[in-house]
Amino acid sequence: MTDERVGDALWRAVRRLPRGAGIVFRHHATPAVERRRLFARLLAIARRRGLVLVRAGAVPMRGEMGTHGVRGRGLVTWPVHDAREARAARRAGADAAFVSPVFATRTHPGGAVLGVRGVAVLARGLPMVRIALGGMDARRFARLPGFDGWAAIDAWL
Repeated sequence: MTDERVGDALWRAVRRLPRGAGIVFRHHATPAVERRRLFARLLAIARRRGLVLVRAGAVPMRGEMGTHGVRGRGLVTWPVHDAREARAARRAGADAAFVSPVFATRTHPGGAVLGVRGVAVLARGLPMVRIALGGMDARRFARLPGFDGWAAIDAWL
């Protein structure tokens, strides 16, 4: 997951991603010209390294491999924070769902968390790839049954 808070640490994080991993591009507050330039740079790296790059938000990006939270072509991923969003992910025919927040996260300081049991309940009803998000790292992922992968911002920084 990317956003403006990551800054130049984004490039170090992308270098650490294993082949086949994905990046959800969420630089919503970045001005359009700079956002397109940043996306193009990430796309070139993703193609070279065998990574998947999808964009969040309604504005299409040249070369995108898929979308996050909106219907589109290619891989479709969806945010799932509750049962309503789980239904939306199923209706959208999402290929993968990011179920969150599992644990406390800097992205949503002081926000409610689902915890291990809460995300397990949401994940059971999702007939797609399930990715845990929110305060995640490899150690915490090992504690979660029923998930296919995990995502993070801080863990890669």
